[in-house]
Formats: sequence, structure tokens, C-alpha cells
Amino acid sequence: MLRRKLPDEIFVGRRTLPHQLFGRDDVATYLANVERALDSTVDELGEAGDFDVFDLTRRLGHRVGLASWGGPGSASGERFDRLARAFDALDGSESFVHPDAMSAVAASGKSEERAALAVITGELSQALGELEGVESDNALFARAAAAWADQPFDERAPGLALDVALVHVASMSNLFAALGWMVIDLLTHRDEVERVRAGDRARAEVCALESTRLAQRSIMARYVVKPVTFDVGDAVHEVAAGATIATLLPLTNTSAAPGLDTWDPDRWNRRRLAEASALAAVELVTVFGHGRHTCPAQPFSLSTMTAAAARLLSTFDMEPGWTDPPQPVRNQIGGVARAGGRCPVRYRRR
Repeated sequence: MLRRKLPDEIFVGRRTLPHQLFGRDDVATYLANVERALDSTVDELGEAGDFDVFDLTRRLGHRVGLASWGGPGSASGERFDRLARAFDALDGSESFVHPDAMSAVAASGKSEERAALAVITGELSQALGELEGVESDNALFARAAAAWADQPFDERAPGLALDVALVHVASMSNLFAALGWMVIDLLTHRDEVERVRAGDRARAEVCALESTRLAQRSIMARYVVKPVTFDVGDAVHEVAAGATIATLLPLTNTSAAPGLDTWDPDRWNRRRLAEASALAAVELVTVFGHGRHTCPAQPFSLSTMTAAAARLLSTFDMEPGWTDPPQPVRNQIGGVARAGGRCPVRYRRR
């Protein structure tokens, strides 16, 4: 689906892919970058004001990602602002958040996306030119740059920039949305806010898992090996062998078992469901998978969400500014749900 939104050149000739930057040995680096990104975010917010939840978490997500693999100067100042705007325009998740908009993207020849990619390539090429002598402070960027060491600079720089762009788009697009729903869910469950503020990391993690579960729209492709009758409630379809049906996972299908449509962190035992036997099927019973199906970014994602929620809620008192509970985009067909409207919050430093 990403190919419907992103320019084709971002997929060609890549030398560093997302899973190569998510080794367990890299978690300490990510956590340090999360803390620095949170420092910058808290400073930007100041003493009091208001923000939209998903605007805030998207900007934080850009800052964390670019601090990790964006190279010197990419997570602060004017370079960060230019990169954040460009990545907002490039955003590959639009292909599944707003699939109805992709015909217009195709008709334009992906002109807006190519313009954004040109900005990203220019900024990251400058970062590469500033890398010498500060490699230890930009370890992941330096690792990706090393994959292009056999090329002259005019080939190395754009190749590296496209590597970083793909890593960033693939890694950050859903994380900020999951964090946004976690903040919203916590603000509507004040007892949980106090536990997170008190430093209960295990509780914060199951809150993150539960918010991600409810917001998850990811689908599983199932190949039909023999004819099947598919009852969707208001219609019955006869599906022939050889077809592929896209279905939600049992865990994220909130009608698969009683109670799955409500937010309840107690349904989790660490990173697994406390009780999965009520589900119609039990494959991948965590929102990040498990075993060989585990998402390589799981430790990074959970650490980012728990650290960010704890820091923001410990630093500020927050009051929801919405009248009706925030609702997801209706026609989204994958990933973590985006909000169907703005989600304003008023805040004041504690």
C-alpha cells in the first residue's frame, strides 16, 4: 500500500532497511534520544497553553526518529522543522488512512511527494557532510552511511537519504498515532494517570498495549483453500477457492469476544493477553506479534510510548478540550487509527 503514496525511487536500491536499525543492542541509544526529544518538546510547550494531541505526538515522533537516524542537526532547529514538514507531506500512511485520496496522488504523478523527498534528500545530504568527527553521537546514521562507503559523495548522499527516508516513514508513521491514543485513553482514566505519574512502568506498558490494540486497524491476508461462506452480518458471500480475504486479527477485531470493545489494561499479563481462550483464533495475540513474528521495533515502540506518556503527564496537568470522545477516521484500512477530528488539550506546568 505504501507504493500508492511514496515515489517509486524510495524503494529501489536500498542498502539499509528498517529492521537493520532495531537490534536489541540499540535500545539504549533510542531511549537516550527519546529523553532528548522529550526535553525539546517540554521546552517548546513552555508553561501553559493548548495543543492537538496528534499534532504533538507526530512532531515528537519525528524528533525521536530523526535524532536516532537523521544525522547531525536533524532533530533540532530549522533543519528539523523543514524535515518534519517534508515528512508530513511524504507520509506513506496516507495510503491506508485515506485510501480514497490515492487516485489524486496518482493523477499528480506524486508531485507533492517528490517535492518533499527532494527537500529530505537535500537536508540529509547536508547532515552527511557534517558527519565526520561526530560519528559516535550519530551511530545509526553513521551505520547507514557506511553502507554507501564505496560510492562517491554525489551517489552516497542521495542513496543514504533515501535509506533514511524509508526507515523513518516505515518506523514513525504508526508510533505517533498509538501514543496519541494512549494519551487520550489515560486522560479519560484519571486513576491510571496517577499510576503512570508515580513511575509504574509496567502499568504504563500495558496501558500502551491496550491503547494500541483498540486503535489497531491492521489486517491479515487469508488465502482461501476451499470454497467458504462468509457471513458479514447484513450479507452472505460465497467465496471461491483461490481468493484472498483481508480480515482483522482476532485480537484487534473488537467483536471477536465480549469486552474487547472497551479499554482495560488488566486484560494484559505483561506483553501477552492474560486470557486469550475466548478468541476465535489466537495467532499473534499481542499487538506487536510474538516469537518469529515479533515486530523488530517492539522494544523501541513500547519504550517510547511509556517514557513519553510518563514525562508529559508528570510535567503538565492536562484537561481534554473535546466535548465528544475522539473517534477514528472511518475509512482507514490498515495501521493504527488516526483521529477523525482535532483532539485539543489544555495544559499547565505542574
